[in-house]
Amino acid sequence: MTPDERAACVGTTMYAVDTATKDTMGIELLSVEPGRAVLRMAVQPLHLNGHQICHGGFIFTLADSTFAFACNSYNKNAVAAGCSIEFLKPAHAGDVLTCEGVEQTLQGRHGIYDMKVSNQRGEVVAMFRGKSAQIPGQVFEEEVSA
Repeated sequence: MTPDERAACVGTTMYAVDTATKDTMGIELLSVEPGRAVLRMAVQPLHLNGHQICHGGFIFTLADSTFAFACNSYNKNAVAAGCSIEFLKPAHAGDVLTCEGVEQTLQGRHGIYDMKVSNQRGEVVAMFRGKSAQIPGQVFEEEVSA
């Protein structure tokens, strides 16, 4: 299996059972490649806060889900060890947010990933940085070579 095939299989496998991302949030998985993922979410009225802008927690969840797909793309289970987000621009009902997550470094069991959340006009809405930690196991059963 090539690294691209492995990453795509991780994406398909995780997304199929990711109720929070897929069903609760309505987030679409667009692509998973080694160390990279792209997800998209349409901002709906149920995502709006008291200011009638997208609640930061929903933007955070889009970025966090993208982070999860990017850092698990090697088929080695990985979880968040820490993260931070900077909100730069509000999102409104009807906006379509796309999040691209890119690995910055992977050393040993730890990785650093940057997520950029942009709206349909290409304006950056938020930047998220996550630190991953690999834990035992795989997303899908695959023989590990020595």
